[in-house]
Amino acid sequence: MNVAALANGAWLVSSFAAWRRLKSAFDHPQRAQHEVLHRLVSTNRHTAFGRAHGFERISCWEDFCQHVPLLKPDGLEPWIDRIRQGESCVLTREKITRLVPTSGSTEGRKWIPFTAAFQQELNAAVGPWMVDLAQQFPRIVGGPAYWSISPAVDVSTAVHSAVPLGFDDDTAYLGGWRQRWVDAAMAVPSAVRFAPSVEEFRYLTLLFLLRQRELRLVSVWHPSFLTLLLDALPRVWDELLADVAEGGCQRLSALPPALERVLRGRPDPKRSAELKSLGPASARALWPKWDLVSCWADAQAAIPARDLERRLPGIAIQGKGLIATEAVVTIPFAGKHPLAIRSHFYEFVDIAGTVRRAHQLNRGERYRVVVTTGSGLWRYVLGDVVEVDGFVGATPSLRFIGRGDRVSDLCGEKLEESFVTHAVQAACAACGAVPSFTLLAPEQGREGCSWHYTFFVQDGAQERLASLLEQQLCANPHYAWCRQLGQLGAVEVCLLPAGAYTRFCVEVAEEGSGRHLGDVKPQILSGRTDWRKVLLNAKESQTPDPSLRM
Repeated sequence: MNVAALANGAWLVSSFAAWRRLKSAFDHPQRAQHEVLHRLVSTNRHTAFGRAHGFERISCWEDFCQHVPLLKPDGLEPWIDRIRQGESCVLTREKITRLVPTSGSTEGRKWIPFTAAFQQELNAAVGPWMVDLAQQFPRIVGGPAYWSISPAVDVSTAVHSAVPLGFDDDTAYLGGWRQRWVDAAMAVPSAVRFAPSVEEFRYLTLLFLLRQRELRLVSVWHPSFLTLLLDALPRVWDELLADVAEGGCQRLSALPPALERVLRGRPDPKRSAELKSLGPASARALWPKWDLVSCWADAQAAIPARDLERRLPGIAIQGKGLIATEAVVTIPFAGKHPLAIRSHFYEFVDIAGTVRRAHQLNRGERYRVVVTTGSGLWRYVLGDVVEVDGFVGATPSLRFIGRGDRVSDLCGEKLEESFVTHAVQAACAACGAVPSFTLLAPEQGREGCSWHYTFFVQDGAQERLASLLEQQLCANPHYAWCRQLGQLGAVEVCLLPAGAYTRFCVEVAEEGSGRHLGDVKPQILSGRTDWRKVLLNAKESQTPDPSLRM
């Protein structure tokens, strides 16, 4: 019996009604969004947040804008603190089942509430996406899939909370019977997250994948996650073949019980012999029915996604929609990425600062995303910038452009400038460094195959600065995961010559189309990758304009 096919079929059948409703709603986005907003406000009138913001006086979107201000992440923290202390009915009438970590400001992580209502909103988007995917690639229904699994990370260190923190399992986002169906269709059991190291995590993932000749779909976040996984295959090839043949894993002992239960598979010498005859070079040969990779393919992920497409001929690459810890914004559907119009309430801030609704967006224009969700995020500014690239029905299709609040996010690390400022200050204070100018920016490794962050420092660099800054940055769970997975290398320090800050200001002024040097605002984080060339060309004879000093 093909358990994966049965589980996939059951999930798709259960999602068909949601797919039909969403498909119909694409033709009427204004009506669909009105229904979502009315439901959220009326359900939560008597929460602490609802009473503080006059929900009883809200009957339309204009009232909503008048009574509820746009909320940035730091503005959510006082409400989350009350939830962590055990207070109920703060942001939502529903029980907060989890607080889920994501990157934060000065504390390195912020906590996002999770409720049953949010889970329903998520399923209202993911289910239709899967139905649409199966229509385009029908073979994926017939076998197992690999959905990216995160290594286990302790998110609760030094954090007191009356509400559970984080999820034990990535598939728990779906919840209930959907979670069980996804687990049944998984090529790699989620227990591999308990591997004792990233190297063992990767080895076990490859071992389970090689056992699955019928693999159909791979879903990861950043393309480099899959690239690094495939790069490791030749190095451990012979060992993997032996373990496939024998049905165990010789390299690991004293395993956690959850991992021990799933690791001992049936010996499969036939599959091992087939793999040996094929060799590790061609993924399509190893998994002949592998049809699709779902991954990020926009903004900073565009280049690695193209590289992945080159490396996997015959396997389609589908760009994921915009899905964050806080909300699902868009999903792949009908060849585009329309707004998940039935999940949350969405607003958009244009370049002039005007707030618009979904049905008011124009093709080719860019907006910052604001969400209101069943988890208690009210007019929450995500910081993501999107561009309208078309429509599905009357609903805008959105392409992710990047972060609009000065965030560097090459591999999913989501470093925000306010957090980086705090990390730099702490690292400098710890070693007594008093630099005159600092800048953190990504750079490609010297061998051209990996990335890391470089801390550019003018004056006052100390020997321990790199390690101290690395320690501070790892307080951000997303950065720490990228480091553990090998997607990013360790921080390096680059000493700058005199005049580097002036050169920086000139470059930023020129980048800003003729701004005066005195108008350049200091920054400590940049997503540009060419600062070494710019800043090391600084001339000592350059005299900084006094108005430019930090």
